[in-house]
Amino acid sequence: MRLLRANDHGGFTLHEFLGEATPEYAILSHTWESDEVSFTDLMRGTEELREGYRKLCFCSKQAKEDNLEYFWIDTCCIDKSSSTELTEAINMMFYWYQRSVKCYVYLTDVSIRNHDSFQHCRWFTRGWTLQELLAPRIVEFYSREEEQIGDKVSNLDEIHEITGIPTRALRGDSLSSFSISERLAWASKRLTTRIEDRSYALLGIFDVTMPLIYGEGEKAFDRLIQIIESSASQEAIGIDWESIPLPYYLPLTNDRFRVFVLDPGKIGSMITGQIKEAYFSRPPPYSALSYCWGLEPAIHRVKINNEYRDIRPNLFDALQRIRFLQAARFYV
Repeated sequence: MRLLRANDHGGFTLHEFLGEATPEYAILSHTWESDEVSFTDLMRGTEELREGYRKLCFCSKQAKEDNLEYFWIDTCCIDKSSSTELTEAINMMFYWYQRSVKCYVYLTDVSIRNHDSFQHCRWFTRGWTLQELLAPRIVEFYSREEEQIGDKVSNLDEIHEITGIPTRALRGDSLSSFSISERLAWASKRLTTRIEDRSYALLGIFDVTMPLIYGEGEKAFDRLIQIIESSASQEAIGIDWESIPLPYYLPLTNDRFRVFVLDPGKIGSMITGQIKEAYFSRPPPYSALSYCWGLEPAIHRVKINNEYRDIRPNLFDALQRIRFLQAARFYV
């Protein structure tokens, strides 16, 4: 593991440690931006030219205030040109965050002058930040002005409301005490830049490891589920797939299909429903809908899995007409 340390010349130096020899350190959590400091920048001495250099300065300042000599930042402490090192780092990431003395969450889209921006910040929507919220014991939140605006304890109820994660998990209860379905649901609305990372970001959440194969796309999730199901430490048999508010990127396995559960309602009220997975071996009673897509733009707003989506007029008109008044209806 490489750690950063402020040097005597006003810059930063990387130091490498192994196992128990690793000193105490702080760790940064953030959302990546377009001009971050990379490992190569540190090797070349060009880190100060990057916009992301302010994050190094911020983390160094906070670590010093907490009497910590070393700190870790994902953008520049990993040599991402080495696939072997990147695989090891991603498989170890949860542990590294868990072992940190403090985790500083730097929110560039949150201002000290507008607390409401905390609830809507990008950090709560990203795939990698789920483990960065859950793994560390102490998580502190900072605004773009570098002012502390709370921590995981003082903001506990608010974080629960934003993420839907139980307060027990936020307080540090073992993640293995939560069902696989629950943990998948926590990640279901989070996004990553690369589709494979939506699965790789869950390795620590399920305490499993696996090789990285960038380019495999949605197959990464198939591999993750196979590893979870084959792990003796997991209660994998009996994953309640139908209870998970599945995101749209999750691939289907050969024994499952998706159904749309159309909520009851009157013509003129908003169309709502849920997309769920079902097994071919025990399908729910459902109807099939056939319609013409049409060429018109998607201009009608509906709410699916608690997210707003725009659909085309033909589908919108069909759903308006086939809704029951009193009962939900399943469609494929």
